[in-house]
This record gives sequence, structure tokens and C-alpha cells, in this order.
Amino acid sequence: MRVGPASVKDAIEAVLAAGIGSRDDFYWTLHAVLVSRHEDHAVFDEAFRLFWKSRELVEKMIAMFSPVAPANREKQKPRAAETRVSQALFDGQEQNRPPREMPPEYEIDARFTTSGSEVLHAKDFAQMSAAEISDAKRAIAELRLPFDTIRTRRFKPHYRGRIDPRATMRAAARSGGGLILPKFRTPREIHAPLVVLADISGSMSQYTRIFLHFLHALTEKRRRVHTFVFGTRLTNLTRQMRHRDPDEALADCSAAVRDWSGGTRIGDTLHEFNRLWSRRVLGQGAIVLLITDGLERDEVDDLGKQMERLRKSCRRLIWLNPLLRFDGFEPRARGVKAMLPHVDEFRAVHNLNALADLCASLDKAHTSDADPRRWLRMEALHAA
Repeated sequence: MRVGPASVKDAIEAVLAAGIGSRDDFYWTLHAVLVSRHEDHAVFDEAFRLFWKSRELVEKMIAMFSPVAPANREKQKPRAAETRVSQALFDGQEQNRPPREMPPEYEIDARFTTSGSEVLHAKDFAQMSAAEISDAKRAIAELRLPFDTIRTRRFKPHYRGRIDPRATMRAAARSGGGLILPKFRTPREIHAPLVVLADISGSMSQYTRIFLHFLHALTEKRRRVHTFVFGTRLTNLTRQMRHRDPDEALADCSAAVRDWSGGTRIGDTLHEFNRLWSRRVLGQGAIVLLITDGLERDEVDDLGKQMERLRKSCRRLIWLNPLLRFDGFEPRARGVKAMLPHVDEFRAVHNLNALADLCASLDKAHTSDADPRRWLRMEALHAA
């Protein structure tokens, strides 16, 4: 939360003016002053709750003398922003604790070992523990996207370039026409729209959550990112991904999607996207990221046609397949063989190194390591 000295001063003056009555009055008085953005509501609510939680001594004393019933309730999921707020509030207490006796130190020759960061970046998402997943989420948030821009037909004012007749005449009219100085313009460069189609079926369940964190990081750092997920139906999550808080964004995504970890109907969902959304979001040289393993449940007769239409509607179609993590992968599945001829790049997306390579490739030309034609040649040799 963006809270500075001026906000603290305003909060004190608001409390002095409103008075300290009930806890709810105190809560909303501070909320009206300190919370200026919608995404800060969850953070403020958790901070206020955790601050007063340790001071509820009467309730704790009553609970100590009351009979304890067995806890049969299901464990509740962490609230939005709960972990980050608790770490921020109690960080000072951890630092003020007396130092513990340190165990004896051992010197280890690490010349032929790898660092923990290198191991984490090369480790498969499906094999990570909960702590490693948390570290991976932080690493994803720190990914740097390239400044890949495209020229448009529109212009912007510039100190050099082409002469802008309209701007020149407007400037001359303001000065009465006595002095005519040329004005210039140059083509405007913008980020190309980024459209993501992510598979959330059962075969992709081990990667779905970490992919959503990656898409949330893309939405935060780049304008015009459109996110769609599909299993047996197509769901637009663009609005849910615009929340600044990642916990709140993923909670809204979970509430909006009804076909988590189900079957896969890639052809039908692509047909729905091409019919309802392609003209809305695939303009101005859009780049499409298709995240799926290509394991189609239905027939693949219409899948190739829909992939061809999708490829003709965008500037670049990148297929991200976690099955490429296997060294012996071969495009033998019917869905993979129907989709592969219509993509520009075929990449792996199973660890942090693969995500970093994807981000670095957005502003480059097609590379040979991601060329789908080598996989097609492999399938042709296998068929022969």
C-alpha cells in the first residue's frame, strides 16, 4: 500500500475528528483515508485484522477454560494477501529476537556444485514443492519483458521526421501567419496485443496455477493482454487478471471457471474463439500464446481448420507445450499432428528457464530451436 507521512497525518486528523467509538467505526475511518485503490482493500483488511488479533485477550481466556471439541471442519484457504501482510507486520518481531547460538560452520568446496537458483530455474513445475512453487512465483514476477514494439499507421508529434502540414498550419494560425515553422511527425510505435489461450484440463492441472501467475505478471507489465482459458468451454479471464493483487486475481479466476481439471475440447473452443473473439482482440499485429499439450478428446477433423484460421488472424502464433520437457517427445498424437503445421514456434513451458526464453524471444525473429518444421520432418521420417 502506498502510505506516506501525509497519509498518516490525514489518518490521525480523521480519527481526531470522528472519534474512537466501536472497532467498525475506527476501521472505516482509516479505510476512507488510507485506501485509495480497489486492490488495496484486501491488504488493508488483513493488516487491520492481524493487528487486533493478538490483542483479543478476553476471547483467548474464555477459549482456554472452555471445553475443546474435535476440529472436524475443513481447513480454510488462506485469505487474499494474508501471507504477505503477516510477513510485513511481524518482520520486526523476528529481527528483535535474541540471537541464537549458531551451529559450527563447515567449509564446503562448491566448485563442482550448482546454486539453488540454478536448480530452481531448471526444475520442472510438476516436481516442485510448496516452498519452491512460492519461490518460482516470485521469480516469475521479476521476469523482464522485452520492449517489442510495432509501427502503426498513426503518427505522433516529433522533433524530426516527416513534415506535418496540419500541425504546421495550426501553429502558424496561432501566431497570425507571420512566422511559419515546420512541425514534424513520426509513426507511432506500440506494444502488439498479446492473446493467451491456456489449457486448464486434467492433463495440464500440474501447471495451471503457475501459468496463471505468469499471465498475471504479463498483465501487470504489459498493456492489452487478453487471457482466455479452456477445457471443455472457453472462458475470458481478462477482467479478473487486471486485479493488482495476485491472490485476489486467482480467487476471481477460480470463481469464474467451471471446468477446472476436466476434459479437453480444443477444436470446439478454438471455433468459439474464432467466431466470437478473434475480430475483437486479434488486431494490430497480435501475438497469440497457445498453452496446451495438444491431447484432443474429440475428433480432430475441424481442429486443423480452426488452427489455420487462427494463424491467419494473428501476426505470430506460438505454441507452448509442457510435453517438450521429455527428451524422447515425438508428435504422434492426433491433436499434435493436426495443430503443428499451423504454428510459427513450438516451445517448452515447463520451468522458469523456458518462461525466460519465451519472454526474451518476443522481440526477436523466429529461432531455429523453436522451429516446428524439425518436428514435422521427424514425424515424416517416422512415418516413412
